[in-house]
Amino acid sequence: MLYDLNVPWSSTQDPSELQRTISFLSELGYDVVALNHIITGTLPSQVVNPIPQTPPFKVPSKTTLLRRCTVHLSDPSLNHRLPALSSAYDILAVRPTSEKAFLAACLNLTEHSIISLDLTQRFPFHFKPKPLMTAVNRGIRFEICYAQATMEDAGARRNFISNCLGIMRATKGRGLIVSSEAKAALGVRAPADVINLMAVWGLGREKGLESLTVNPRSVVMNERIKRTSFRGVIDVIDGGERELKKDTQTGAEGKDKEISTSASEIGKKGKGKRKIDDKEANGESTPQISKRQAKKMRLEALKAEKELSSQGKEATSSKDSSGSPQELGANTIKAKANG
Repeated sequence: MLYDLNVPWSSTQDPSELQRTISFLSELGYDVVALNHIITGTLPSQVVNPIPQTPPFKVPSKTTLLRRCTVHLSDPSLNHRLPALSSAYDILAVRPTSEKAFLAACLNLTEHSIISLDLTQRFPFHFKPKPLMTAVNRGIRFEICYAQATMEDAGARRNFISNCLGIMRATKGRGLIVSSEAKAALGVRAPADVINLMAVWGLGREKGLESLTVNPRSVVMNERIKRTSFRGVIDVIDGGERELKKDTQTGAEGKDKEISTSASEIGKKGKGKRKIDDKEANGESTPQISKRQAKKMRLEALKAEKELSSQGKEATSSKDSSGSPQELGANTIKAKANG
């Protein structure tokens, strides 16, 4: 599946233009599209998701729409309502505008899953490998929006390429997400074009394909599990269905009926158990024995055989010493005749 997790959305936007962008993304093969609501400044006291769950236009059947929020983060100490935003949207991303906010997003903050940077501007700090790789190991992904280079002027494109090379050098191409951030359908590119474009800027083709498929999928799945599972760890997919018999009667009659059915079921269970016991008593079913018990039985059988063989040898030796029965009989006859 192909993902584009950044399609800008605003309440003043023309719905027909947004519909054309989503339809064009669907024709290019993108399966999951996220509508992005950008918040600048301090967060409001009451968090409300303005993106409608059902858009006012027809969405292609094979396209899944998600709702995303991107917060411009300048001072992390002033934005303490990030947990409320995280529960109101499907995906939460931060766009740091200072070095302090960038380090906090990489090392300390836990509510977001994407760090999205405006790569068209010149940052007053360098992208060092340690904080970026720490964020990647924590499950946070860095977003690169190619429309910032294709739809802007030469100066913005120059800054974009420089910043993009710095991020790729620091992360070695790991933990990246490539999105469009296209404000119109003309800013969208096909997946093969995006992979070729990122390869020109230094990202390998395998890493480029992962940035459109595997990495955004991990973000979507982790965010879904974070909201629907037990403490963000255990997610019950299908616990099975249990058939329940509904009783139409109410009152004492219904209770008596339930008690009688339970008693009959208990009797049936006991009857079946007695049958099984009878079969075992008659020897129809062979009980299973353990290996240890079987070995003990074999040793006892060998011991009994040895005892029988020793007894047989003693009997033969006694016969040899006393003579045969015929000789004994002849000796007794001679003794009587002499007497």
